Amino acid sequence: MPSWPPRIAALWSTLSARIRWLILVASLPAAALVVHQASEHRLAGVSAAQERAQLTLRAVVAGQERLIQYTQDFLGKLATLPQVHDPSQPACGVFLAEVLALQPLYVNIGVPRADGELLCNARPLKAPVNVANRPYFQRALTEREFSVGAFQIDRAAQVASVNFAVPVIPPGSTQPVGAAVAVVGLEWWSRRLSDLGLPEGAVARVTDPDGKVLARFPPDPAELGSVLDDDAEFSAALLQSGQGVLQRTTAKVPHLVVFQPLIESRGKAVATMSLTVPLGALYAEANKHMWIDMAFLLMGVALSFLLARAGVRRAVTRPLQRLIAATDELAQGRHVPLERTLGLAELSELGRRFDRMARTRQAAEVQLRQSEENLAITLHSIGDAVMATDAAGNITRMNPVAERLTGWPLAEAIGRPLRDVFRVVNASTRQAQLDPVQLVMTGGEVVELSNHTTLIARDGAEYQIADSAAPIRNAQGQIVGVVLVFSDVTDAYQAREQLQANAARFRTLAALSSDWYWEQDAQLRLTRLEGSSESPPVQEAAKLIGKTRWEVNSPGVSDAQWAEHRAQLARHEEFRDFEFQRVAPSGEEYWVSVSGTPVFDEEGRFAGYRGVGKDITARRRDERELRIAAIAFDSQEGMMVTGPDTIILRTNRAFTRLTGYDAEEAVGRPASLLASGHHDKSFFDAMWASLNTTGEWRGEIWNRCKSGEVRLNSMGITAVRDGRGVLTHYVGMLSDLTQRTQAAREIETLAFYDALTHLPNRRLMMDRLQQAFATSARTGMLGALLCLDLDHFKTLNDTLGHDMGDVLLQQVGQRLAACVREGDTVARLGGDEFLVLLEDLGGQATEAAEQAQAVGEKILLALNQSYQLASHHVHSTTSVGAVLFDAQGQTVEDLVKHA
Repeated sequence: MPSWPPRIAALWSTLSARIRWLILVASLPAAALVVHQASEHRLAGVSAAQERAQLTLRAVVAGQERLIQYTQDFLGKLATLPQVHDPSQPACGVFLAEVLALQPLYVNIGVPRADGELLCNARPLKAPVNVANRPYFQRALTEREFSVGAFQIDRAAQVASVNFAVPVIPPGSTQPVGAAVAVVGLEWWSRRLSDLGLPEGAVARVTDPDGKVLARFPPDPAELGSVLDDDAEFSAALLQSGQGVLQRTTAKVPHLVVFQPLIESRGKAVATMSLTVPLGALYAEANKHMWIDMAFLLMGVALSFLLARAGVRRAVTRPLQRLIAATDELAQGRHVPLERTLGLAELSELGRRFDRMARTRQAAEVQLRQSEENLAITLHSIGDAVMATDAAGNITRMNPVAERLTGWPLAEAIGRPLRDVFRVVNASTRQAQLDPVQLVMTGGEVVELSNHTTLIARDGAEYQIADSAAPIRNAQGQIVGVVLVFSDVTDAYQAREQLQANAARFRTLAALSSDWYWEQDAQLRLTRLEGSSESPPVQEAAKLIGKTRWEVNSPGVSDAQWAEHRAQLARHEEFRDFEFQRVAPSGEEYWVSVSGTPVFDEEGRFAGYRGVGKDITARRRDERELRIAAIAFDSQEGMMVTGPDTIILRTNRAFTRLTGYDAEEAVGRPASLLASGHHDKSFFDAMWASLNTTGEWRGEIWNRCKSGEVRLNSMGITAVRDGRGVLTHYVGMLSDLTQRTQAAREIETLAFYDALTHLPNRRLMMDRLQQAFATSARTGMLGALLCLDLDHFKTLNDTLGHDMGDVLLQQVGQRLAACVREGDTVARLGGDEFLVLLEDLGGQATEAAEQAQAVGEKILLALNQSYQLASHHVHSTTSVGAVLFDAQGQTVEDLVKHA
């Protein structure tokens, strides 16, 4: 017998082992046969799956080819219809919409013009579309043939689609006017695959020449537009032949991939369809058959040796099984006593020893559980955080407080180095603290860690802690670990830091602020003062230490006010802004405002007051000046105050009277609220130049009132600057000049115009004649003067009354003014006499006479029309005299006489 290693020899020497070896050797040939049959079964399944996938692909491709042929025929017929021969006409789009309603196969139909502009479309466009750069469109126009485009997202229908096009060439023309385009979506592809049915778990995809996924069945929106991540073999086969069959493994799952061009154009694949069939289920089925065959094989072998193993089973196997079951129960913490005999003497002895060992182990486990429970209760009830490590510094235990402070759950922290979980730094220097485990292992005794220790939790939170570490020793006194106890003192630390910071802030505030802090005792005597030593009020108040506030004379406060203040202090009430006056030894007067609150000790006894004081001398002075300014502000002149941005801040009552705008309507609006539009840019440029250089501007300005009326105002504007010279306000004062201007205008009207007809009077006409003479002498142009009087005007006055005569004269004046040019003058001399001055009639007398005659005839025609005087229709004739003038040897008086 060969020499075997001891362990192998021991296994072979037992009866059970030899039987198992014999069964194994006998079953090996049969097992090999089962594996071979499973392999053949797997190959047959793969072949069947491949054939079914190829049939599915061919069916889809055949349907696509029929669709393309149908589309070619359809577009060819559509291109011959006269409705699409002018793609720019709106009727073209209406026609295509009707065609699309009858062709559910297409998602859109359009006829772009030869320049690519899509004006004729079955679907309304959200934005202009131009397809001039599309290869399929260019090929259809240049090569005059049916063309196929690449898959894309149709810009009108907004779906994944492919475009087909044929040129549109009207009869009698040789040049295409556009192309008929049909858009076919991929919905038919999904419906076709749904009808054909795919193997379970199979995925069909359509990809473009770049490998981007255009469609997927079953649908998966997340995969659309992404590049199909295939291996190099698949990509090479796709580029070389465009079709083929591959087997590959993705994510440890075997797949069968069958691919074939779906749409071709000019011998190149526009889109490729691939069908991926998972082979996992097929392999599982083959394996299932293999294991079933293997099971029958094993059953046959087992039955063959049943009788031979019966005795061994009774004597060895069953007792060993009972022993193994007892071992499993013991591993679960349960003790099942074995029977007194297990057959063979050796097995019976083994069973007795096993029972004794089980009882000993159970007793130890009970003691250990009790100890663990006591320790757990202690750790969970203690208020401090506790962590334990082994001698290497790896965490072995944590209580809930430690989990909360470190941010590490016990399950994740167990076994990690303490420095990973317990990260501590110095609170001041942010330097890492020494490892407490190393300190304890080195010193062998309890270690108190330094103050100002910051624990950085897992989530970045920080805690101020007080901590200590102690060694854990075994029965022999050896250090086997370290226990770390620490507590959160963040609140106490922050309170201490806050107190120190508050004290520093208070000292800084007292030193830099113009206010000061004071304290009084229970007798209301000043005991403490904190403030700027350079402040005169603080200097004077410092002399009152040990005295009450009212012991020093205050000329600005009456005895009654002091009595009321003392009564309030006696009631221990809080007071605010009590103001009183002080006089410095130099004679300077200043005002002080103090506020205070009572202070009580822990037993509720009144201990005095504490509060703040401030110098309000400047405020008092400002208030006095404001009262004076308020009196001046309420004057008879309108006042307006604006900011530097000319936004109105305040107005007075006179402003409201002059402009119509209440203060509520004007405040917050720009000063341009009053702009009338009567002034140009140069006017305001001069105004701002004066304000920027001299600080003021005065002048007359037209302002628009709230009612819309434009009034002339005299206005003065002053720029106000602070002590640093920074512009803060503009103050404007305005008064009304409209009445004075209107009075002047009325005086001018009475002096130069007729009060009844509002025509120029004799005085103004003489002045106009003088100007016309001067112009004629300068230019050499002739003029004419027409003199008119009304026939029988006195009779009309006597019969109808002077009122009707006045109405007649007014209507005559209106008709005369309507008969002459804009530069001519019509005047009333008095009574029924009128003069008409015509200028610039020409350089020749004949020409001037003809123009004067034409005007005269026009006037006679207008004046000979009947007049409506109240209820009377009156017809009046007119006499007209005319004379030409050229300012050569003539005078105005002579001219009027000749007229």
